[in-house]
Amino acid sequence: MKIAKRTKNGVTILDLKGKILIGDGIDELREEINNAIKEKVTKLLLNFKDVPYLDSTGLGEVVRSYTSIKNSGGVVKIVHLTTKVRDLLSVTKLITVFETFEDEDKATASF
Repeated sequence: MKIAKRTKNGVTILDLKGKILIGDGIDELREEINNAIKEKVTKLLLNFKDVPYLDSTGLGEVVRSYTSIKNSGGVVKIVHLTTKVRDLLSVTKLITVFETFEDEDKATASF
């Protein structure tokens, strides 16, 4: 997995690319979230446009990321969920936990 970090309208955006699976992508995501906390990021948008799949371990890491940022006084939102990832979040009822968007401009404006 690859993660590109950028800022738009004061919001830190992590563009995730690749599957988030046990042994693939978990460590990268954890490291980026830990760096965001160290940098005192309070507005974080996870862009799932190029994430075709995530397994239960990957899902756990996304939840951990959300909780870690929230506990440090920040907010995490998600944009561009792929169909498979949206279905997984729906089945696990986590879709009700995360604020999700289809449009990046609307997502950044919502902070």
